[in-house]
Amino acid sequence: MRNPNILAIDLAKNVFQVCKTDSQGNVVFNREVTRLKLKALLCKQQSSLVAMEACASAHYWARYARDLGHQVKVMSARSVKAFQTKQKTDKNDALAIATAASLQHIHSVKIHTVEEQALQALERARYLALAQQVAQSNQIRGLLSEFGVVIAQGMSALRVNIPLVLEDAENGLPDSFRAVLHRLWAQLNVQIEHVDMLTKQLELSVSTDPVCQQLMKLEGVGPLGALGLALRLGKGENFTNGREASANIGLTPKQHSSGGKERLGHISKRNADKRLRCILFQGALSVISNVIKRPARTTKEQWLKTLIERRDKKVAAIALANKTVRTAYALLKSNSEYQPQLLA
Repeated sequence: MRNPNILAIDLAKNVFQVCKTDSQGNVVFNREVTRLKLKALLCKQQSSLVAMEACASAHYWARYARDLGHQVKVMSARSVKAFQTKQKTDKNDALAIATAASLQHIHSVKIHTVEEQALQALERARYLALAQQVAQSNQIRGLLSEFGVVIAQGMSALRVNIPLVLEDAENGLPDSFRAVLHRLWAQLNVQIEHVDMLTKQLELSVSTDPVCQQLMKLEGVGPLGALGLALRLGKGENFTNGREASANIGLTPKQHSSGGKERLGHISKRNADKRLRCILFQGALSVISNVIKRPARTTKEQWLKTLIERRDKKVAAIALANKTVRTAYALLKSNSEYQPQLLA
């Protein structure tokens, strides 16, 4: 059954667009409100379906509306875009959100709790800090290479050679550049310390989370993979089955089927969690590198070795990551422990 009314909110920082529709789909109002007036509006309205796009501050407003007794539907921006038939304005965006929310096949994304959002913030802060560390180290290598000083790849090589380069008075480096290099090296050390602290905090958070510890028993799943799966899948309430969960991460082939003929292509880049998919793919590759060196010990390893012989290692890694997501969904849905099956 359709909800009595829908409150579609086009989120922003200070000024929000709210479109209310009744049970017949008629627009009751479509107006701008401030942040304080939006909170008052949600408090005054009777129990409704509050709909919004999955964007900045969506989880906060979803939790706020749910605590007031409303049903909440947070949808992907790609899904809402298909219902925008006119020019892009705040009113048209809010109307498109209301239209998409009224359809049953447009699903809601998982709404994070405060604790889950804190873990996600920690992971993203570490990811940005690591990217900045790599960028800083690459800049130092590039500047030194212009003066004929080449350092091997890896952070350990950089740590060993930079102090030697700074102390070497006969390497031909100008004093002005030597001062710049010293500042860049000091800044890189601060970034390395920052990444190490975030990594330790992330490992501590994962080690104390029972769901992450449960997922880390899967082959090729480490702390980052377990955290990503836990945040993405939740308890499995947002997915019908394991294949739908795997497709949401982007590990299933793209379909172009018609007339009863199924045509499967490459893995889909649409609606994919590229960061989590990359982590699971790297973990699957590490499993494959160990499996090919020893006899199969479980049914899964036997299946994996057969797939590697028949197809490429990377194809097998994607297949293993796909199976990992489906297994993780089953574990979280049934709240059970992972038990690998041994060969008879």
